[in-house]
Amino acid sequence: MDAGTLRVGSALPDPPFELEGPGGGAVGFDPAVMQAVATALGREFVLVRYAADDFDGIFAGLDRGRYDVVASGATITEHRRTLARFCRPYVRSGQSLVVDRERNPDLHGVDDLAGRAVGVQHGNTSEPVADDLARTGRIAGVRRYAYRDILVALDDLATGRIDAFMKLEPVMRWLTRDRPSLAVVQTGITREDLGVAVRRDDAGLAGRIDDALDGLRADGTLARLGRQWLGTGEPGTTTSVV
Repeated sequence: MDAGTLRVGSALPDPPFELEGPGGGAVGFDPAVMQAVATALGREFVLVRYAADDFDGIFAGLDRGRYDVVASGATITEHRRTLARFCRPYVRSGQSLVVDRERNPDLHGVDDLAGRAVGVQHGNTSEPVADDLARTGRIAGVRRYAYRDILVALDDLATGRIDAFMKLEPVMRWLTRDRPSLAVVQTGITREDLGVAVRRDDAGLAGRIDDALDGLRADGTLARLGRQWLGTGEPGTTTSVV
């Protein structure tokens, strides 16, 4: 690791956590937070893009030393704790459900999905939620999309190939802004803590990032970025910075 840089692994695009910026860079909540963290650590922020079908593979790249941290809207789960060391959570959010309200005006939440197909991204924390709904007979089945194919999934939702799509609330609110037929009809399906991850043996870096994030909490930077990118100040949201 170059002590002068902070290499940040990120799976683009996943707005508003990270999305393509001008000149081939990245903008969004995570790049803004990690640029501030890097400054606090006296390092230069360097974005390292992760691209694969399964989001959980991003932690394998971390383990191999391809980057120093993962900051990519990553929910902290027990399984992921076996793959990486997580800093203290910085965002709390939950799964939301999106439907085409013109095609399916009677779908208002997971309780209305009997006999219907739900789309999720492979490796996303929505996947086990949808699998459980299928296992208990509350939905007809699950259609899995490669992580990079979220826009394909929303196209399929609009054309009726799937009946609903599930993912974290801020992402779904962002991606449906320019799709008037699609609507977020349910939020807070789960309660999930999101955090920055480092390699399992890098407790020192985790501690320094926690200290830097505490500074961003204290001076209001984290709250400001949450309002700017995640809509944490919007009425009815279930997303907050913590």
